Order: sequence, then structure tokens, then C-alpha cells
Amino acid sequence: MLKRLWLIFAQAVTVALAGLFVVQTLKPQWLQQTPWRQPSPAVTARTAQQIALPPSPPASVLRAGFSQAARLAAPAVVSITASKAPSRADQAHERFFGFPFGPRQPRSGPQRGLGSGVIISADGVLLTNNHVVEGASDIEVMLADGRQAQAQLIGTDPETDMAVLRIDLPDLPVIALGDAASLQVGDAVLAIGNPFNVGQTVTSGIVSALDRSQLGINNFVNFIQTDAAINPGNSGGALVDADGRLVGINTAIFSRSGGSLGIGFAIPVDMARQVASALLRDGVVARGWIGVETRELTPELAEALKLGGDAKGVLIAAVVAEAPAAKAGLKPGDLLTRIGAHPVHSPAELLATVAALKPRSEAEVAVQRAGKTLSFQIAVGQRPTPPRTQDD
Repeated sequence: MLKRLWLIFAQAVTVALAGLFVVQTLKPQWLQQTPWRQPSPAVTARTAQQIALPPSPPASVLRAGFSQAARLAAPAVVSITASKAPSRADQAHERFFGFPFGPRQPRSGPQRGLGSGVIISADGVLLTNNHVVEGASDIEVMLADGRQAQAQLIGTDPETDMAVLRIDLPDLPVIALGDAASLQVGDAVLAIGNPFNVGQTVTSGIVSALDRSQLGINNFVNFIQTDAAINPGNSGGALVDADGRLVGINTAIFSRSGGSLGIGFAIPVDMARQVASALLRDGVVARGWIGVETRELTPELAEALKLGGDAKGVLIAAVVAEAPAAKAGLKPGDLLTRIGAHPVHSPAELLATVAALKPRSEAEVAVQRAGKTLSFQIAVGQRPTPPRTQDD
């Protein structure tokens, strides 16, 4: 009897397993669990109390960037189109510093230079680069709000690559001026302009270096270097700080390809403001000039000229005929050590010191000549305007 019951049980288990295999193979959905049902409101309320989510933070907390600075500064940054006569000059050097026209254009027709500018006063005064408007017969300005106006050229200063324009429109947005002297390496900055004529564009970066000079761009500017993307069309646009204040005028980039490599240069706003004031007041920027060509005093030169190892100053290599220095008695080979109360130690320092003198003023110049210290009174002249680069 027990054996028979065991046989029946074994047969039943075998049949059940066979049936389960068939169902698993042919109708697997029959073996799925019962679908989930919506819980009752009471259960939902209890669950929400147990897993309470924090409220969404305000929008100002969610945004981490410089939207406020861009919103304050961008309305005062304009796009400039300058119509110019055809140029025959090879502009390959513009790949490295400055982009007045962007891509090369056919030489048969007039060029239309694209750049940017910044409105600095409610009566329509704009700052831009000289290379944006140089030689232009027609200058058109477009505001960020879409308004357009013909611009009047107030004046240019090629030696700092600055130009001042004026437009006549009501209710102009004005950018707040910052203090470039307070900038530090690592400070966040924004570059605002119209690169490649795609429309107003904001890029961000930091101050990479300060007081960049000896770049071959011009003689009188110690540039702000930034890694904010600056491209053709950005020239003359705004470099602003994290508060949206103008700290520089974007002027040039170092590039081997024509695009941004993260090395851009801007004229400090302090220099731009001085140049603009002079152009608005006098139409020109008057700088002092004495008419000497100089060389830096190296230890080798000092030894060859028997000036002594502790000699400091700038070696006069040549004197321009009939220039103030020649009339005062300075000669090639003199070691110029002082102008007025300012000691000079390098050609760049001498250039800046002389340029700061007022034309038609008097200045005392000290030199060393044949082991003697001599003093001369010089009637300071006005620095000649640099010759404009010829197309051919």
C-alpha cells in the first residue's frame, strides 16, 4: 500500500513539472505577478509624509555664472560696420594680432570691416579700435536692441589703436567704467562683441596676465591678457569684470589659425579713458618727443664703453637732426640717466616718460659722457604722427 502511494505521488510530481515546463515555454505571461494597483489616497499621504522632498531653490541659487554682469554690460556693446576702399596690402600679419576685416575679401570691391564698440556716455560717445575704422568712408553702428545709426569719427590714436566715435540716438545704454588697476591675475572677466558677424556674443575667462608689453602691437599700452575667447569681429568690444563694469577694450589675439587660442589682449580702460578725453578735447593725443634713438644698456655694452658695472640708463644710439635733443646738445654715445625727476633704466621707460611730457614744455635731461655727468635743458616737441602703412 505504501509503495503504491509513493508511486502515485511520484507520477503526480512528474506531471506537474511537465505542465509547468509547458506553460513556461508556451505561455510565460501566465506566471507573471499580479499588476501593480494604484494605492489608496490614505496610503499615498502616509508615503509622502515619510519621504518628504525639499522645495526647489530659487532661480538665483540655481544659476552659477555671470548672467547679471552680461545683462548689465551687453546693451552698451555695439556692432560696427566700416566701409573701406579696396586694399592691396597683404594682411597675413593679422592672423597674429588684430582682425580688422576677418576673412580676406575680393580686391575688386570695397571692403566692409566688422568690429565692435562700447558706448561710454549718454550723449553717444563710443570707444573702438583704430584698426576697425581706419580709412573708413562710412561707419554704421548697430545697437543690441536693433537700432542703427551712422557714426561720426571724432578722432583716432594709432599708437594706442584707439578711436572715438559719436552717434545721435535717444535713450542710449551706457556701460559703467571699472578700474583696470584693481584687476588681479585670476579675476573672472567677460568678452562681449560680434565675432565673425554672428551677432552679439559673450565669452568668459580670467585675467591671465597684466602689464603685457613689448608685443609689437603698439608703443604705449601695457595690455591685459585674457583667455576669454576673442575672435575676428571682437576688436573694439568690451572686456568686463564680474560686476559688468568695463575694464578693457578687446584689441588683438595671438593666433596661428585665425581663431582664438586663449591668448587675447585688451587695452586697459584707464588708458582708453585718457585717450578718449584727449581726442574729445583736442582731436589728437599730444605726446612729448625729444628725437633720439636708443639702445638698452647691456653689461657687454657698459664694459665696451667703459661705463662701469653699476652704470644705469639708456644708451643714445642716434639723434634726429634738428630735433629737440640735437638742439640741446645731446650726442650719440651719451648715457641718458634721468628726465626731470624721473630716472630711466630702459628704452620703454624712456619712451613712456618722454611721451608724458607736454609739448612746448621744458625738461631737464641728465646724461653721462666720457665719465662726466652733464645736464641739458630740452624744449620738448610733439611726437610726430607715425606714418600710415601703405597698401603697396
